[in-house]
Amino acid sequence: MPGFIGRLARVDLSKGKVREEEIEEEVFRKFLGGKGLAAKIILEELDPNVDPFSPENKLIFATGPLTGTAYPGSG
Repeated sequence: MPGFIGRLARVDLSKGKVREEEIEEEVFRKFLGGKGLAAKIILEELDPNVDPFSPENKLIFATGPLTGTAYPGSG
């Protein structure tokens, strides 16, 4: 799929570590990157009762397939 890099960088600010993960193209196609992929990560990995300012919380930056285009609402 053009524009699909297939990698995710996880940055742990508390430990000062970065690790890279591969994302299967099927997952990317199903969630369309950007908001969909961010929602998948939040739903699967985040406790709904987490303190917003705790190290267990997540801050996610995820671009979608239309980022950088002139399409309305693409970012």
